[in-house]
Parts: sequence; structure tokens; C-alpha cells
Amino acid sequence: MPVYWFALSQLVEINVMHTIAIFIILHILVYPASNGYNSYMDRDTGSIGGIEKPLKPTRQLFHTTILLDSVAIITSFFISIYFGIGITAYILASKAYSYRGIRLKKYPFTAYLTVIIFQGAVTFWLVYHGCSAGKTLSAPVTPMIVASLLIGGFYPLTQIYQHEADIKDNVKTLSYALGYKGTFLYCGIVYTSAFLLLSFYFFYSLQTTAFYIFSICMSPVIIYFFIWAIKVWHNNSNANYKNTMRMNIIASICTNIAFIIIFLNHYFE
Repeated sequence: MPVYWFALSQLVEINVMHTIAIFIILHILVYPASNGYNSYMDRDTGSIGGIEKPLKPTRQLFHTTILLDSVAIITSFFISIYFGIGITAYILASKAYSYRGIRLKKYPFTAYLTVIIFQGAVTFWLVYHGCSAGKTLSAPVTPMIVASLLIGGFYPLTQIYQHEADIKDNVKTLSYALGYKGTFLYCGIVYTSAFLLLSFYFFYSLQTTAFYIFSICMSPVIIYFFIWAIKVWHNNSNANYKNTMRMNIIASICTNIAFIIIFLNHYFE
């Protein structure tokens, strides 16, 4: 959702109906279907996503994900042919990530790049193009890179409590390859890079207010990140589901608030 609001905040003129439709396509259809399909392929019984004790995945879940994906693809082509192709590519990449016959998630760097490219830059472009009044094909490159870096600086943290379960499933995540301390160091570097690049972009495009809004809103995320990192540094058992979900909730809320305020400030100032 943060990438959606980020892209929206950078548009000069939006198509309101398409903006609402794209929000529904992404957040009600595509993302739930992607998470559900991944859960089905993983046969999750332990903590996953925002659910600590998920129900056993069934064939019904699989059919539901296919239905959601089908509706998403069909409705996407009503936005534009490019948006439809982009959503189809996103869904196929998501399936390749999880599907047992391909299973990109087994390969730490390939999986990581797939996630940050499609959930970051590609999603930014899709929202920017689809929500724009003139259906522009040219989206600003710097924010697209920032979107991928923001995803890239957070994604390994979502894997940090699943090392044991992933290895049992023959999945070697980037977080596992980096180790507990390495995951925090890496994410800190990527997040810092994202912040510096975004700061440059905001100042270069004369959006100084946006810079201050983002900086203030992200303060709780940075504070909790360091508190959690210190805890894990002393004891790896702190890299658990509970702390991961806290990080997830704080980061999601703060990032969404930042870009929503920037969006509202841009259109109503």
C-alpha cells in the first residue's frame, strides 16, 4: 500500500475512478491472492504474514486465489492494455516465486530481486500510469528506484523469524544467507540509501515539505528498528514472530501515513 500512495502523490492529475479501481485491484484482489497462493504452496502451519496460527491451507484456498487473479487480470485491461499486461506480469512473477515447479523463493538473490522489482518499481509504474489522467507511459525513474529500495530494506526483516522453517522446506532466504546481524546491517544500509535518494528527489523536485513529512513520519520506524536490532544483537531469540509483526505494523502505518499526507498536501495545498 505505501508504494500505491507514493506513486499517487507524484502525479499532477489523476483519474479518480481509475484510482479507486486500481486500489481495489491491488489490495483486494492481487495482494491477497498472492499471499494465499504462497501459503498454499508452502503448506503453512506456523506463523505466516500477519497470522500467528493460520488454518491449514486447502484446495479451496487455491481455487479462491485463481478466481481473484482472474478477476484482477480481466478488470485491469479496462484500465489500459499496458496496465493489464503489467498486472498479468506481476501475477505470473508471484506464481513463479511460490510454485513448487519453479520456486524462485529457493534462490535468495533471485527471489529478493523478483520481490523488490515487482513490489517496488513495477507497482509504482503501474499505479503512476493507471491512475494518471492521460495514461502516461513515462514515470519518474528515481521514485521507482526508491520504491524498490524501500521494499528491499524491509523484506529481509519479514523472513528473519522463519529461518528454521524455510530450511526445512529447502528454501534459503536472503535473511538466512545474511544471518541475524547481517540482516539488520543490510536492511539498515538499504533503508539509508532509500532515504538519501528520496531526499535528493524531494529537494530536486522542490518538494521540501514532502521531505519533512516523510522524515517525521519515519522516526518511529527508525527508533523501533534500532531497539529491535540491539535486542537481536544480544539474543537471537528476539528475532521472533512477535517482534517482526511489530516492525511490520509500525513500518506499514508510518509509511502509509507519510505518503497519504504528502498526497493530500500535494492536491489540497
